[in-house]
Amino acid sequence: MDISELRTFEAVARLGSMNRAAAELHTVQSNITARMQALEDELGMPLLRRHARGVSLTSAGQRLLPFAGRVMTLLAEAQVAARDDGTPEGALVLGGLETTTALRLSPVLTRFARAYPRVRLAFSAGTTARLVQDVVDGRLDGAFVAGPIDHPELAQETVFAEELALLTSPAIRSLKGLAGLAELRTIVFQSGCSYRQRLEAFLAQSGIVVAKPLELGSLDAILSCVAAGVGVTLLPKGVAQSALAQWDIRAHRLPREQARVETLFVRRRDAYVSSAMAAFLDMSRHAGFRGKSDARSSRR
Repeated sequence: MDISELRTFEAVARLGSMNRAAAELHTVQSNITARMQALEDELGMPLLRRHARGVSLTSAGQRLLPFAGRVMTLLAEAQVAARDDGTPEGALVLGGLETTTALRLSPVLTRFARAYPRVRLAFSAGTTARLVQDVVDGRLDGAFVAGPIDHPELAQETVFAEELALLTSPAIRSLKGLAGLAELRTIVFQSGCSYRQRLEAFLAQSGIVVAKPLELGSLDAILSCVAAGVGVTLLPKGVAQSALAQWDIRAHRLPREQARVETLFVRRRDAYVSSAMAAFLDMSRHAGFRGKSDARSSRR
């Protein structure tokens, strides 16, 4: 089993196609087929099922895939470490919640891009669950997520705390008014959103029955539906304050123990902290982000 075979296997598994893997690896399909056959012969078991739509993993392939991904990640980190002379450069792939990005991170991302033009900064938004998994799997170098997070493979640092607010249409004058609604609908991001989980827990504890959630993909769409009286949502108070100027909505305060949420920066414990990553974290902290950390400051 060599690196080229594992790289080929990871690409085929991720893309679900020999043709697409060949295109990504800049080779021909016959080479992909030969490498996969050699790997299967060495292991003595099939890793792929061939079908009309491409390929899918066998049980053995599913067991092998996480190891192949870890090997690819380790090789990429080794290259970064070898080339890192202390000057921030190269790729830095980060993620964050859409609300956190809009409220807190946009100025820092802009400032960092201007200060370090040799860093290829990429940033994507997602739910806490998806972002955490992307960091664990090595697709992201780090991410800003809502706490608490308890994962043995992740180092985490509290960067700031938020107060959450329940947002409704102006027709709902108090939290007590929610109980009187015949059918309350929550308007939320997709499953895996930590704010959604907190909203559902708060309503359940309050004995309020809700209809099936309405899942939307953008913050503006959620706020628009709340203003129209379609349902309610839970968002950081800072987002609510900005939204009040644009949307006809009402913000309700929650009990302190249910309103407070910490935003964490998470990364893999075993990942090399590049000069680009160190510079980004330093700039973020100097932007006013403070908190306790269990992240290791020394490079690995």
